[in-house]
Amino acid sequence: MKGNLRFNLVFGVFGFVLTLLFSLTNNLFMTSVIRGLVSFAIWFALAFLLRWAWTVVSTPPAEAELHDGKRGDQETGTRLDLTTPDESDELNELLKPKSDLPLEKGAGFTPLNPPKLVSKKDPEELAKAVRHLTEN
Repeated sequence: MKGNLRFNLVFGVFGFVLTLLFSLTNNLFMTSVIRGLVSFAIWFALAFLLRWAWTVVSTPPAEAELHDGKRGDQETGTRLDLTTPDESDELNELLKPKSDLPLEKGAGFTPLNPPKLVSKKDPEELAKAVRHLTEN
């Protein structure tokens, strides 16, 4: 406890001296001392906050006790399992060809045969139409 309070006091005194030195150049001595005391209180409180944050970050999280391979009720929903189940057997089954289904003779691949577009108009008329469109 003594070490913790000493750390806070040193931190507060550092803030007091720093503020006093910077404040003396622009203010009266009493104003600088008052601002230094306010700074001491703020830096003292910041030391508590800094020590609390340091203990939170530095201490490892406590592991939950396992009872028969199950987590306790307090730990339910607090951890995220990012491992995916092994689905390689299912994927292999999907990739295997289906030899059980017999192919019907008419069910095979037939290419698409679109109808041919054939113009039955005179080529001279078509040329006149194209010339007419290009003039406009």
